Order: sequence, then C-alpha cells, then structure tokens
Amino acid sequence: MGILEFSIAVIGGAFAGMINTLAGSGSAITLTILMEVLGLPPNIANATNRVGVGFQSMAGTYAFHKNGKLNISRSWLYLLFTTIGAIIGVIVSIKISGEAFKQVFSYLMVLMLVVILVNPKRWLRETDIDFVLSKWWSIPLSLAIGFYGGFIQMGMGVFFLVIMVLIARYSLVDANAVKLAVVAIYTTLAIAIFHYQGLIDWKFGAVLALGQTAGGYFTANYASQSPAANVWAHRILVVVVVAAIIRLFRLWEYFM
Repeated sequence: MGILEFSIAVIGGAFAGMINTLAGSGSAITLTILMEVLGLPPNIANATNRVGVGFQSMAGTYAFHKNGKLNISRSWLYLLFTTIGAIIGVIVSIKISGEAFKQVFSYLMVLMLVVILVNPKRWLRETDIDFVLSKWWSIPLSLAIGFYGGFIQMGMGVFFLVIMVLIARYSLVDANAVKLAVVAIYTTLAIAIFHYQGLIDWKFGAVLALGQTAGGYFTANYASQSPAANVWAHRILVVVVVAAIIRLFRLWEYFM
C-alpha cells in the first residue's frame, strides 16, 4: 500500500465514521475504497469493512455513553434482538450472494427519502421517555433490521433510525447512540465469524479503522453536546439518502 492509498483510506474512513455516527451508509465509502482503491474482491471487502465499522461504533458508543446519551436500561431489548438478527444475517451472508438484497435496498432508499422529508418535525423531537413500544413490534423489527445489518451492513443505520425515531419515539441523537451500541456488539461477533472463515484482510481493515474510529468518536462527542445536533443529523440523513439513490440508480448518467 502506497502513501496515496493509505491517505485515501484514512481520510475516507474518517468521513465514513462521521456519516455512520449521525446517519448511516458510510459503508458505501469504505466498500468503494476497499474494492476500487485497494483492490479487494467483494466478499473480502464486505468482511474487512466490518473491522472499521466495529472500532468506529465502539468509539462512538463510548462518547455517547460518557455524555449521558445512551440509556441501556431503556434500550436493552433493541440491543439484544438486533444482535440476534445480525448473527443470523452474517451466517447467511457467508452462504449466499447479497445481490437480490441490494436490488431491494435501492427501492427501499427511495421510500426512506419520502419518509424522512414528509413532516420533518417528527425527526427533531426529544425522546418520549413515557412511551414504551410493544414487544410485539419491537422484537420482530429488531430481528429484521439486525438480519439486514448482519447480511449487508450498508444502509442499516438509516433503517434503524427510522424505526427508533418514528416508531419507538427516540430523539435522533439518542437513536444514534443506541444504533452505534447495537452495531458495536454485533459487528464484534461478525468479525470473529468472518475471521474464522478467513475472509478479513487485517492490514487494510486496520488502516480504515484508524480514520473511522477518529471520525466516529469526535462526531459522537460533538453530537452529545450540541443543542443543534438533531437538526444537523436530520440534514446529513437527507444528504446521505439522496446520494445513495443517485449512486444506486446511476442517475448521474441522465445528466451527462
């Protein structure tokens, strides 16, 4: 790995860590770096990508918890069942291709953009501490989003935020704290599984992790203390989803 590739990986990792902390889909950046810049095949890139995601999520979780934004006693059900779903997703991802899921993901992102833009005030409210989502909803939703995250990872953060903010009535910042804790737990398990299968390139994974960890920690620290964090998180979420739609549907080709 040359100096140029190293610099792209660290800077791109830091940017991905920032995006993952406040929104999601930062893996679109890191997977592109791993495959197009560093030359890893898709299955190795998918596994190696989890190294940076794991370290970035642990750093962000620590920052949110340190600043009182992570209530584990309120969120343990989501942590547990999302992790269970993710383990299943990781195991399935080793056995079959994710191409069909990626096609579905493209159209889901369009739906997510509509959900995010309609009545944006829903995304800017504070956590409703008196509301408790029924287990009949929270458990299957957690299992489903966990499975998706374990299977593909890319876009998981966006879907998780939709569930936590619009259905479970968390604030956007508090939802991001739970999201990072969930991802930190199941990604650690995913890394162990992928390593056992010999699918992780630790050298490239460690370089990306340097940038992602720094980006994740400093962004979580800022979001925990800034009164405008919910507003900025919503704006970044909109930008991320729009960018994902443009990339997935190759819309730039229509403008060229």
